[in-house]
Amino acid sequence: MKNFSALAFLAGCVLLVMPVAPATANQEQAAIKAAEHFLFLVDTGQYAQSWDETAGFFKNLVPREEWVRQLKALRPAFGRLLKRKIRFKNSAQKLHGAPDGEYLVIQYATSFTGKREAMETVTPALEQDGHWRIVGYYIR
Repeated sequence: MKNFSALAFLAGCVLLVMPVAPATANQEQAAIKAAEHFLFLVDTGQYAQSWDETAGFFKNLVPREEWVRQLKALRPAFGRLLKRKIRFKNSAQKLHGAPDGEYLVIQYATSFTGKREAMETVTPALEQDGHWRIVGYYIR
């Protein structure tokens, strides 16, 4: 799992979050929807498509082929999704190692058949075209 953790870090994993005022309800819902769609793609083995849902910042750090290779090697060990629930969410404008912008850091308490207690952090960012796309994914 260390390789995946390193990849997630490279992809913009949140190490330091500078709290800001909460996003509007509509923005927050759009960000959560983007995160959940991304997670669905990962859960169903659609790794290349999950990369397609990431932000330009992520794509510049992690080539598509590397993302797919890492997920194919590591994600199946977690098994099938049993349940996932938002544990924490926080709006941020500054993330360690990422450009300033609009982010929503979402932490999920997740249970898989192969790992009953996992923590997933998904970070969508609001891109210039008005769409929320993923800049970070970390699972432990």
